[in-house]
Amino acid sequence: MNFKNIHIGSLINQRIIETNTDLTRICNFMNTTENEIEKMLISESIDSGTLLKWSKLLEYDFFRIYSQHLILYSPPTSSGSDLIKKRTLKSHLPSFRKNIYTKEIIDFILEQINSGEYTKSEVIEKYGIPKTTLYKWFNKYENQKTKDDLSK
Repeated sequence: MNFKNIHIGSLINQRIIETNTDLTRICNFMNTTENEIEKMLISESIDSGTLLKWSKLLEYDFFRIYSQHLILYSPPTSSGSDLIKKRTLKSHLPSFRKNIYTKEIIDFILEQINSGEYTKSEVIEKYGIPKTTLYKWFNKYENQKTKDDLSK
């Protein structure tokens, strides 16, 4: 999965195929025509209300793909005084921790290292992952992989 360049229409189409969802059911649920559905499936982006409908229909959280993009590619925070002031302001919006890594993200990053695409140092630099976190992932998931291989 390429989290950097997201083409949401093709990902929705992939899920439709995986779930074998009937086009008539899709049109009824989305309250639209087959032509409009086809336009959505070739579209690189979709409005959030429509994406929410797709997520419900196909029982898949398409928003998480964008969350993973933010985790991997958002610029690192600086210690500038304006930024500190913005952070200390009370917001009525829900707050989320940025550094919550899903299994998919961990697998993605470890695969980049294992394939030789990036070194550990490059991953730490590029994605801002703490060195200790990366090494914990290697210990945990490499040991788990070894145990799984032994149990076969």
